[in-house]
Amino acid sequence: MIDWNPRYMYRDEFEEISEMEYFLKEVCTDDWNLQQDKGRSLAEATRILQDEFPEHAVKIQLYYDQWEKMVKGDIPQNVALLQKLKEKYKLYGLTNWSAETFPIVFRQYAFFQLFDGIVISGVEKMIKPDKKIFELMLERYHLKAENALFIDDNVKNIQAAKEMGFATIHVLEKTDLERELHALGLI
Repeated sequence: MIDWNPRYMYRDEFEEISEMEYFLKEVCTDDWNLQQDKGRSLAEATRILQDEFPEHAVKIQLYYDQWEKMVKGDIPQNVALLQKLKEKYKLYGLTNWSAETFPIVFRQYAFFQLFDGIVISGVEKMIKPDKKIFELMLERYHLKAENALFIDDNVKNIQAAKEMGFATIHVLEKTDLERELHALGLI
């Protein structure tokens, strides 16, 4: 639903793309970011990384100080599908997102109001693909996996959902989500 990428902000902070890619692969890594999605505070995460990589302290600080610049916007075609689906179904979100950054996008993008409920990993202190977060969502909203469709761009999350009995759509860069939903008879 949201087009987020740290490169949107960092491309203006590095002279060479290769330097930026090194920084994002070796310093502000996906695994490091995932710990904030799992509930670690942004301040603690920043401090830990600055202690480990003092030579990158300024650019590490930018990660959350300038986080909003990493959000390019919503993905209009997917928001339109969300609105179509809302006409017939209850919608729930299950997202790996920091408890501190999610409120920023929640306030900024009205489509979040279409959801009947949202489980945020940073609030719950557990992340997908941990099946416990799926179970939490099912229990909280009185859902059954076999009656639900799970859509995600991460293959590990898709696998976990399949193992629990969800129907799934794995969204890749070339996926036509509308066609996939139509093929399932949902729109």
